[in-house]
Amino acid sequence: MRIVTVTEPGGPENLAISDAPRPSAGPGEIVIRVRAAGVNRADLLQRQGFYPPPPGISDVIGLEVSGTVEAVGSGVADWTPGAECVALLAGGGYAEYVVVPAGQVIPPPPGTDLISAAGLVEVAATVLSNFDHVHLRSGETLLVHGGAGGIGTFAIQYATALGVRVLATAGSPEKLALCRDLGADLALDYHQDWAVAVSEATEGRGVDVILDVIGAKYLEANVAALAVDGRLVVIGLQGGRKGTLDLNRLLTMRGTVTATSLRGRPVEQKAAICTAVAERVWPMIGSGAIRLAPETRFPLEQVADAHRHLESGQNVGKVILTV
Repeated sequence: MRIVTVTEPGGPENLAISDAPRPSAGPGEIVIRVRAAGVNRADLLQRQGFYPPPPGISDVIGLEVSGTVEAVGSGVADWTPGAECVALLAGGGYAEYVVVPAGQVIPPPPGTDLISAAGLVEVAATVLSNFDHVHLRSGETLLVHGGAGGIGTFAIQYATALGVRVLATAGSPEKLALCRDLGADLALDYHQDWAVAVSEATEGRGVDVILDVIGAKYLEANVAALAVDGRLVVIGLQGGRKGTLDLNRLLTMRGTVTATSLRGRPVEQKAAICTAVAERVWPMIGSGAIRLAPETRFPLEQVADAHRHLESGQNVGKVILTV
């Protein structure tokens, strides 16, 4: 089978198509014939050598796929070959076939094209698990950084469906318009002083929850933007790893700063998250409460161009590799 390999850590030019043996299903596992794979910023970090897979996981990049069941291992009773599916992975998605624990495989959302479905499971699992983690509730106010990206476009809609007021940051008029179209009550240009705009929009109260993909660069401003009992959850480090934290401000506001990662969780936790996605999120997509974000598709052979596009900052929504 064809896989994407990294010849050495570095730029997109170091991505290459190689051959590898087709995987087989062990007990409790499913082999998926991949139709498409989502491209995520974590993939860029792994290519650069900054985000290695957990022990025992394939070195092949890729955290989410769609496709059809090719084979099932012993103990797997709910799946049969030929069934359409999507899967949350710890690695291995940039390939023609991938083996996955059965608990991380779920049906695609109803009425969704199988290629588009490849770009949904990782963002849905990330957003749902993090909103649950910080106990986001109806009537609260949420700030989403990177509102026009894959995570952001989903988070805006899911939070809106939960009855949450949403503020989002983005970097161009087109992206700001998309955030508003998806349900954001206010879209803020991050080139300007978004922290001041958040304060004004909340009449100085601040926001209850911040979903942050930036990290260190925004840490101080994020903490300052929290309301009393506010919660900041960091899920990305596009703006660096080390920042300054005002503990007195955090103490005074009874604030919480937390950071999460989906990839390294135990299989049982990821299976529970996938089940929740199928039960709670997929009906929202089926009903139209959550719309598919814009997407850009590249064939597997153009994986380097897919990475360049995502790195360029011009991308809106999801980038998907078709296999």
